[in-house]
Amino acid sequence: MKKVFLAAAAAALSLLIISCGSKKNELHIYNWADYMNPAVIEKFEKEYNCKVVINYFDSNEALYAKLKAGAAGYDILFPTSYMSKLMFEQKMLQPIDHSKLKNLKNIDTGFVQKGLDPEMKYSVPYMMTFTGIAYNTKKVKNFKASWSMFDRADLAGRMTLLNDLREVIGAALKFNGYKYNSTDDKELETAMNTVIKWKKNIAKFDVDEAKRGLSSGEFFLIQVYNGDALQLINENPDLAFATPSEGTTLSQDDFVIPVTAKNTDLAYKFIDFMLDKENSKTNMEFVYYLSPNIPAQKLMSKEFLNDPAINPPKSVLDKSDFLKDLGENNSKYSIIWDKIKSSN
Repeated sequence: MKKVFLAAAAAALSLLIISCGSKKNELHIYNWADYMNPAVIEKFEKEYNCKVVINYFDSNEALYAKLKAGAAGYDILFPTSYMSKLMFEQKMLQPIDHSKLKNLKNIDTGFVQKGLDPEMKYSVPYMMTFTGIAYNTKKVKNFKASWSMFDRADLAGRMTLLNDLREVIGAALKFNGYKYNSTDDKELETAMNTVIKWKKNIAKFDVDEAKRGLSSGEFFLIQVYNGDALQLINENPDLAFATPSEGTTLSQDDFVIPVTAKNTDLAYKFIDFMLDKENSKTNMEFVYYLSPNIPAQKLMSKEFLNDPAINPPKSVLDKSDFLKDLGENNSKYSIIWDKIKSSN
């Protein structure tokens, strides 16, 4: 009996040592920068006794290229809906198991049905976004809410455009009176020439360094996502944000799970955690983007919900376009983008 007890005690001690010395369960996320509240991440880590590891991309095309090149260490990705659709069609994403997401009911189905994945077969909506112009009111004189600001030679070297082919070419399409999702060769050539002209006045195509540069005073005016702009304005009252009068892009970023995910179970737990109304509210307050989470929206202040830089009015919506997957025509944008980047 004593031998049995000692054997059992030794086994228990062995298990304890293994448990204490084992590596924490990890969740690997690939996301845009400044796009999730660190406090919410920390809360999830404590609740599930795990570690969340986040890497960042600055464009949908960069995300896509990295995964196509063989990157296989991510459990959750945050592409824009047009890219989610493309990736699913190329069998890069898992179907979403709704039974594992008890908080999925919080998502506005009316909003989802207008999108590219109305049944949420492969994606779960994260945030609604749009692009515009952020600028320093003390440095930029005679500001005009128009994409034509990038024609301003007096601001040469002090402006940036996003490093995103759909957003930049789309802005030029809108500037010339066309649709963001145009596949017309002549319209695309006109847009390309417009961006090449703008390129002479910008310092670079960038996302994260552009934001830091606007905040520090290195840059005076940047093309930027709305929530990113509001984060900067919250830190520097000299900054402002405007939606160009010609219209802009409207988009939705998603939670998706790649087929190469190694921790699918924890990925579902994380998505469901983020869909909780309280967690979604806390996250929205940090990122300054609007989630299509109805219970969470009801917890937000009227000031937040009525801010046109967060929830655009009908006048903006009517002039703007939702980004779509262009299928075979995606290559037209890639070819144009390469020409823009290589131009002098």
